[in-house]
Amino acid sequence: MRVTWMAKLTVGAAVLAAGVSACAVSGSRTVGAGSTGPMAAPSHPPAAADPLSHAGAETVTPDRRVGALFLGDTTMHTCSASVLDSTTGDLILTAAHCLLDGADTTFVPGYGEGGGDTWHVSTVYLDPRWTDGQDPQADYAIVRVTGGSGSSLLADAGGGLTLGSAPAAGTAVTVTGYPMGEGGSPLACRGATEWSPQGFPALACAGLTDGFSGAPWVSGSTVTGLVGGLDGGGCDDDVSYSPRFDGRIAALLARAEAGGDGDSAPAAFDSDC
Repeated sequence: MRVTWMAKLTVGAAVLAAGVSACAVSGSRTVGAGSTGPMAAPSHPPAAADPLSHAGAETVTPDRRVGALFLGDTTMHTCSASVLDSTTGDLILTAAHCLLDGADTTFVPGYGEGGGDTWHVSTVYLDPRWTDGQDPQADYAIVRVTGGSGSSLLADAGGGLTLGSAPAAGTAVTVTGYPMGEGGSPLACRGATEWSPQGFPALACAGLTDGFSGAPWVSGSTVTGLVGGLDGGGCDDDVSYSPRFDGRIAALLARAEAGGDGDSAPAAFDSDC
């Protein structure tokens, strides 16, 4: 789905030419500042089908709080990411499986036909469940970026998204991301969330294709999920999943804001798709 395995091989060839391998994965798509420990899985049963949750993705005007990720020495964007409202003003959120240690990864907020400022990934912060075993419930990364022409990433983006917690079933969210490729405009889809039997937030929205991994699920100005998690975001372009946002992602944001050493991003997991 979001970045197919065939696409992974294509991007991998380009990145290997630069001396690294690709991380794009199949199936690719705040908690308040309180508890930093794990929270119990929500007891929401899968919601009944809702007309709102069966919409389709449409081309939209770029939102500078959402952008495209480029892996290695290539002009092809392979994943999506969003700007976080943070005390440091230099943090973005994406799917953990979109990243690979040693690859020069860049982020362009509000990417569109005219391009935009380029920010380079400098430090990656990952949930230990991801670094230890690539737990799909920890398929998220908070990333520090440097560069750009603005005084800060937040200034360049005109603000960031507040990190929130996983949405209850039936919550309306908008997901915005970039289909994999060169150039192009973002697509967005609004739908109602559900919960999968496996305990992942789910969103039925047609057309969230390759490249949507890391795309934020937004309610108001709060990001409550991202395309990722189960099977890297799902095996079907019509249904996307998210890792469950809880106290652990809030703790990760606090760690990123405090600075310090980051984590090495492992090679992408195998998908069951």
